[in-house]
Order: sequence, then structure tokens, then C-alpha cells
Amino acid sequence: MDIPDHVNRELISAIRSALADHADPGRAAGAQAYMKSELPSLGVRVPDVRRIAADAAAGLPFESADQLRATVLELWRTSTVREERYAAIDLTGNRMVARDLHMLPVYEEIIRTGAWWDFVDGVAGRICGLLQAHRDEMTAVILAWSTDPDFWIRRSAILSQLKAKTATDTRLLAQVIVPNLADGEFFIRKAIGWSLREYGKTAPGWVRGFVAENSASLSQLSRREALRRLPGPSGGPA
Repeated sequence: MDIPDHVNRELISAIRSALADHADPGRAAGAQAYMKSELPSLGVRVPDVRRIAADAAAGLPFESADQLRATVLELWRTSTVREERYAAIDLTGNRMVARDLHMLPVYEEIIRTGAWWDFVDGVAGRICGLLQAHRDEMTAVILAWSTDPDFWIRRSAILSQLKAKTATDTRLLAQVIVPNLADGEFFIRKAIGWSLREYGKTAPGWVRGFVAENSASLSQLSRREALRRLPGPSGGPA
């Protein structure tokens, strides 16, 4: 995706300056080790990153959705520390693009090039919002993602309804999980269990039924995560 010329460079500069001011070298090394990241960390706490991004966007507002997309991609692509990428993701929470389908290529680039759970999961809620707003178009996308060679894209498909609650499309949820049941990748198995556990808060019976129906192919990790907070013999106190 090309970046238009109208990047809000003043906003990017403000974010970088504020992040540098909040750097904590004592936390930085530990944060980098925890994330197993080659990208350095400043040691800025996530809530502080969110506040910094929000304050910058409020003080230097975007002129258009196109400018927001351009700015997010510029900050993402030129980041030299992990917190700058977190800030780029935080900027996508702007109301201007809350359910804008044109944001999909931005999220896909973040997922494919970020290729780690914190970045991928950081846009999960945005993908869910797009699915709720553009059901037909996004259903086709999510189904295609569920069999993509990139397991981070597949993880995103599995987590695409994580916050949907009663609006969850159970047919789609099953359709994105089933092709991935045999995958031995930890982040896929964890995502399957997580997505089922979250929906279990809304429809525990459906989750129990799905687990039972797929018991032969569901990994122990996915099963344990799916049932962990459900009432009954296998999922916590009755």
C-alpha cells in the first residue's frame, strides 16, 4: 500500500517525542526479552502509550480518514521501537475510521509484517468491528484468512469475533476453527481456545457442544482453554 503525501508528520513527531520522554531503561530490557523481540523497547507502559497517542491525535487532529491511514502506515513502517508500533495501532481506534472498510489493508499489513501476538491481537477488535459493519464482505475475507499460509492471518480469522458476544455468527466461528484444528502451532491452538472461551460467556451450551463434536481433533490446549471458565465438571465449579 502506497503512502499518500499528506501524512500528519507533526503528530508522528509529537508521539515520538512523548514516548522518548517516558522511556524507562530499567523496564526496556525486560520488555524486549518478554516479547522476544529484535525491535528495541523504550520501556513505556502500554497505558501510557495509549494516552500519548490519544493526546497527540486530539491536539493534532487528522484532516481526513485518508490522512489517518497514511499516518498510521508511516509510523508503523518507520518505527524504530516497539512502542511506536503500539501507538500506530492505537491511532486506528479513532472514530473517524471505526468501521471503515478501507482500513482492512492497513490491518492486514500490521498483521503480516508485525507477525507477533501483541500486534496481531492489537487489531483483533478492529477486525471484529469491520465484520459487524460489513457482514457479507468481511465474512468472505475472514473465511479466506482462515486457510491463509500465514498463521498470524489465520489467528486473526479465529479471533475475529472475540468481542462479538450475542452478535457472534456461530457458523462462521466454526468455519474458521475447523480447518485449523490439526495445526500444531501454539498461537493457533491458543486462539481456538480463547475464542471459544470468550463465546462461552455468552453461549456456554454452544461451546460445550462444539467441543464435544470436535473432541477427536481438538488439542488439549484448545479444549482446556475453551472449557476453563465454564460451569460444570470439566470447566470449573458448578
